[in-house]
Amino acid sequence: MGCANIFKRRVKVFTLAMIIYFDYKALQQREKWINKSKRASIWERAHERNAKRVLNLILQLEGLWVKLGQYLSTRADVLPEAYIYLLKQLQDSLPPHPLQEVRQTIEKEMGKPMGDIFSDFSETPLATASIAQVHRATLSTGQEVVVKVQHEGIKTIILEDLKDSKSIVDWIAWAEPQYNFNPIIDEWCKEAPKELDFNHEAENTRTVSRNLGCKSRQDGATSEDRINVLIPEVIQSSEKVLILDYMDGVRLNDIESLEALGVDKQKLVEEITRAYAHQIYVDGFFNGDPHPGNFLVSKEPPHRPILLDFGLTKSLSSSMKHALAKMFLASAEGDHVALLSAFEEMGLKLRLDMPEQAMQITSVLFRTSTPASEAIENMKSLAEQRTKNMRAIQEKMKLDKKEVKRFNPVDAFPGDAVIFGRVLNLLRGLSSMMNVRIVYLDIMRPFAEAALQGNIEKGPATNAQWIHDTPVQSNVEAKLRQFLVQLGNDDKILGIQVNMNIQLDALIAHCLFSSISVFYVSCNKRTLHVLWPKINSLYTQDAVQKSVQTEPYTSKGKPHL
Repeated sequence: MGCANIFKRRVKVFTLAMIIYFDYKALQQREKWINKSKRASIWERAHERNAKRVLNLILQLEGLWVKLGQYLSTRADVLPEAYIYLLKQLQDSLPPHPLQEVRQTIEKEMGKPMGDIFSDFSETPLATASIAQVHRATLSTGQEVVVKVQHEGIKTIILEDLKDSKSIVDWIAWAEPQYNFNPIIDEWCKEAPKELDFNHEAENTRTVSRNLGCKSRQDGATSEDRINVLIPEVIQSSEKVLILDYMDGVRLNDIESLEALGVDKQKLVEEITRAYAHQIYVDGFFNGDPHPGNFLVSKEPPHRPILLDFGLTKSLSSSMKHALAKMFLASAEGDHVALLSAFEEMGLKLRLDMPEQAMQITSVLFRTSTPASEAIENMKSLAEQRTKNMRAIQEKMKLDKKEVKRFNPVDAFPGDAVIFGRVLNLLRGLSSMMNVRIVYLDIMRPFAEAALQGNIEKGPATNAQWIHDTPVQSNVEAKLRQFLVQLGNDDKILGIQVNMNIQLDALIAHCLFSSISVFYVSCNKRTLHVLWPKINSLYTQDAVQKSVQTEPYTSKGKPHL
């Protein structure tokens, strides 16, 4: 692509951005003088008008903007219906590239004529996306496959589009400081180029398939604990060509076909959510692009989800995986202390000390999904909550209206958390599109708990420094240490925190336990009731003066001694 064409793309993008921005700003001003009964219809017309503009430009430019359109089309939980209705066609297919271009790329990458590789090759692609298009084919061995072929010159286009999107985000942050998306675009600029190497995608596909215990063929019985999804087997790859085992399925957004097959949409989306919870909290390696076009549903019972396209994946360090799990559980339990601790561990820095607002933000992140029909009410609720939070910040920081508008409460936002949040938003949009309600706190909780359990160091049998080797100061401390060593050797403890306060010459010891997340014994709440009397009896004889060495997750509802 020449410099002239790149410049033309840039001019078109910035021109449209300005048109849409000033269209909405003008409507905001006019709204004050419009009868309340007519406001809704005027906003609907504005959304439809601008959604058409966005769609027309995306179809014209393709490249990275298709991915942006695909992402927006999944956000039925927050975006106006006009955008969802028009942009969802980007989930299906774009106009195909010429077959001659496809042939040249395959032969150059494989180093062989197509006739030596395939006994049959469908000229009509199954789908055409922003980076590549997919054709069905049969190998010379007789195996049915799909062939993903990268568009010619797409690398240059994607890299230039990333620069343009970064410039637009910078401009939005300047014009409307409360909408600063720089952490998101910065992470996207870092991760998106990786999608251009299909060898990278092939290895990612193998890794996720292995982690989830998938088999490409539907081979019968599964256990309750198994993640019941399918991933195609990788046959061969190069930088620009990827050959996968063919799997017959229905597109996730083909609601009519799913209903004809009798697919349980609720169960289907729940299984997809479980698959992503496993990738994030258990494996620490997850697909960062779960839009509807990257899923199929197997035609044969039990109609499993088929996961596709692992070009954009994210690998989490052990500490980040632990911090994300801790953040999730702290949000579920309403534990402000644990939440702020999780923020610190993941590198999320706030400019003010307002744990209540931090808790509200994470509660929004993990909120139960809503059907698309409730999008308008959902948007209003989120807007009202944001206004309330900004008012609290204004009072806390003693800012005027202009200052609070430009105040960003986040000082540092880790890139890993950006992709994590993007995945949750895409999954939420997916459930809205499917018109199902997903309770993320229920589905993802066991996986987050498993991440924390696996992160805690084992007992004295494998870790001699599990308890501080300091002089014993009392009988109760000696008994408590002995009891903890016993629990540790039996691998029955996840964590314990002892907090001591001296009030009126009395030593009050508060042991903070969580029946599920801290005192983790066969995942059974009744276990705590069995152990607690024994622990409590230790404190009736003396006072504790030392504490245990560990850094557990703590939750609300702690028993007091």
